[in-house]
Amino acid sequence: MSSDEIATTVRGVLADFAPEADLGALDAHALLQEALDLDSMDFLNAMIAIHERTGVDIPEADYGEVATLDGLVRYVSARTGTT
Repeated sequence: MSSDEIATTVRGVLADFAPEADLGALDAHALLQEALDLDSMDFLNAMIAIHERTGVDIPEADYGEVATLDGLVRYVSARTGTT
């Protein structure tokens, strides 16, 4: 999976949980929960969905690393060997 494919997958998952959000205009450094108005259960379920689509497990201890779109894409990319 390329970096672009990972970014597309992540945006697709986020769109499932925030269908009203304009993900194209989302600041890559904004906190996802605030920017997309996700509660903690939505965020948890989004992380589970990302795991299901990419095979990358995101433990709760790492949620700080994946709090932004940029961080989430970097995290998944690093664990899939994508640069």
